[in-house]
Amino acid sequence: MNILGISAFYHDSAAALVIDGQVVAAAQEERFTRKKHDPGFPKQAVQYCLDYAGLRLADIDAVVFYDKPLLKFERLLETYYGFVPKGLRSFMTAMPVWIKEKIFLKRLIRSELADTYGDEAKTVKLLFPEHHLSHAASAFYPSPYERAAILTLDGVGEWATASICLGEGSHISILKELHFPHSLGLLYSAFTYFLGFRVNSGEYKLMGLAPYGNPTAPIVDEYVQKILTTLISLKDDGSIWLDQDYFDYATGLKMVNSDKWEALFGMKQRQPEDELTDAHCNLGLAIQRVTEEVVLRMAQEAKRLTGADAICLAGGVALNCVSNGKLQASGVFKNVFIQPAAGDAGGSLGAALAAYHIYFKQPRQVAPSLDALQGSYLGPEITDADTERVIRKYHAVATYLPNEALSSTVAGILADNNVVGWVQGRMEFGPRALGGRSILGDPRSEDMQKKLNLKIKYRESFRPFAPSVLAERVSDYFDYEGPSPYMLLVHPVAKDRRRTLPANYHALSLRDKLYYERSDMPAITHIDFSARIQTVHKETNPRYYALIEAFGQKTGYDVVVNTSFNVRGEPIVCTADDAYRCFMRTEMDYLVVGNYLFDKRQQPAWQDTDNWKEEFVLD
Repeated sequence: MNILGISAFYHDSAAALVIDGQVVAAAQEERFTRKKHDPGFPKQAVQYCLDYAGLRLADIDAVVFYDKPLLKFERLLETYYGFVPKGLRSFMTAMPVWIKEKIFLKRLIRSELADTYGDEAKTVKLLFPEHHLSHAASAFYPSPYERAAILTLDGVGEWATASICLGEGSHISILKELHFPHSLGLLYSAFTYFLGFRVNSGEYKLMGLAPYGNPTAPIVDEYVQKILTTLISLKDDGSIWLDQDYFDYATGLKMVNSDKWEALFGMKQRQPEDELTDAHCNLGLAIQRVTEEVVLRMAQEAKRLTGADAICLAGGVALNCVSNGKLQASGVFKNVFIQPAAGDAGGSLGAALAAYHIYFKQPRQVAPSLDALQGSYLGPEITDADTERVIRKYHAVATYLPNEALSSTVAGILADNNVVGWVQGRMEFGPRALGGRSILGDPRSEDMQKKLNLKIKYRESFRPFAPSVLAERVSDYFDYEGPSPYMLLVHPVAKDRRRTLPANYHALSLRDKLYYERSDMPAITHIDFSARIQTVHKETNPRYYALIEAFGQKTGYDVVVNTSFNVRGEPIVCTADDAYRCFMRTEMDYLVVGNYLFDKRQQPAWQDTDNWKEEFVLD
C-alpha cells in the first residue's frame, strides 16, 4: 500500500511517502525551490518521492493532507465573531483567500496534482486527518515504543494548540487538548516577535539567546512572575490561559499589543536591526524558563493519564531542544523520542502514517533499533555523475579520494582549523543538518564559532553551534549517556572539561561573555556550559561516523562542530550545484561532495552575479 502525505499552504510545505508502513522518502519543498519555509504546494517534493520509489500518482492508494481545512475555517469564523468588532481588518484580509482557495482545498489539491500528473489526479483518494493527530502520528509510529504517551505542542492546528495522546500498537487515542487562542507555541512566538526576530523562523534564535540572560539576576525572576501573573495563567496540568488584551494574533495582523508589552516589561519592542541588550537576554531567559515549566507540567499530566514509560514529542515547540533536555533529565519518563521534523513539514509524514494505520487499519511493526526514520536521511542523494556535471559547469578543480583516504584527509583538514562543507548521501528531512548537508569545524578552536557565524553563515555572532559525537563516546564529553541522533536534546558539557568562569562573569556584556573560553571544546560549548548534541551512529551514517572516528584518531576528540550547509536566510543545500555555489559565495575553505574534495584556493574566481545577500533576507 502506497500513501503520499502532504503539508502545504501555511509554512514549511513538504511531502512524504509511506509504502506498506515503511517511511521511504520525505523532503521539504524549500530545498528544491530555494525559498525558505516555502508554503506553496510541494510539487517538487511530491515528484521526488514518487521518482525515488519508481511510482506514478496512479499507484498511490491515498493522498493525505495534514489537517482539516473546514474545521480550521470554523475556528477562524468563530474567533472573529467572538472578538467583534475587533479584527475587521484581519477578517477582510483573510476571507478572500479562504473563500477563493482554502475552503475548496480538495479541488485545489487535485488541480495542483493535475498540473503534473493529468488525469491521474482525478481519481486519487484524498484524506484529511486533524492537524495534531498528524503530529502525534509522526512521532509515535516511527518511534521504537509499543506503548507511549504522545505530547504535541505548536502554535495552532484547527482548534487544538496542544494535545496529550496515548499510542498503543497501531492505535492513537486523544486524551486531552488545549484550544486556541491559548497556546504555548503562540506565546513563545509572541516573545520572538517582541524581541525582534521573525515569527515561524526566529524561535530558535530566541532559544539560543536565552542563556545570555543572567540566571542570578532578580530581574529575570521579575519577568517570569509578570508572565505568569499578567500574560498567562498556568494550571497544574500544564494548560495555560493567555490574556488576549495583551495579544493581537487572534484577530489582528501582529502578535502582541506592543504598548501593553512595553509598559509591562519596561522596554521598547526590539526592531530586527537593534543591538541586543542585557534586558533582551534576560527576557529571553524568562520565557524559556516558563516554556520549560509548561512542558514539564504537561509531561507530568501525560504520565498521570497514561502511566507509560516513554513519551513521544512533535509540533513546533518540540524543536525547543533546551526544554527537551530538561524534560529528559527530569526522569518523568524513562524514554523520550522527538520527531526530527517536528514542525509542519513533519505533518506530511504523520498524515501518511495516520492514514495507513488508522484509516486503512494496517498493523504496525515497531522499529527494532533506534527508530524507523533511517536517521532522517530521507531526501535526494547526490551521485558522482551529479558532481561531475557541476565540475564541468563551473570549471571547478576537485580530487577524487577513496573512502578511507577521504576520511583521513578531511579529518586532517579539520584538525588544521579549516571549515569544510560536507555533502554525503541522502538529504536530511527536518530543520537540522545531521551530517548529510553540513558545514564542519574543529570544536577545539577558540575562533571557530566567530568564524562560522560571521564569515560563513553571515548571521548573529551569539548563535551557538552543535557537536556531532560518536554515539559510543558521548558520555566522555557530555553529562549525558544515550542516543540523540536528531540534535534535539541539550545537555551540559562534562564538568571535567569546563573552564572556571570569572566571578563577575554574569555581569559582563553579551559580547564579552561570547568569546570567553568555557571548555576545552569552545566552539560547541554554549554560554551556560550546554551543548545541542547529535550522536552519530554507524548504522545510519557510516561515512560521517568514519570521518569523526578519523578526527578522533588524529586529535583525541571524537567530536566535530556541525552546522547546516547554508547561509543565513537560505534553505539547506540540496544538490551538488547548491553546495558548490554556497561554497564559493562564502569563506569556506574546503568542500566535500561524495568522494570529491574541492580546495577553495584551486577554484576559478567566482563571478557572483545573483546578489545572494539580498536574495536571502535575514531570517
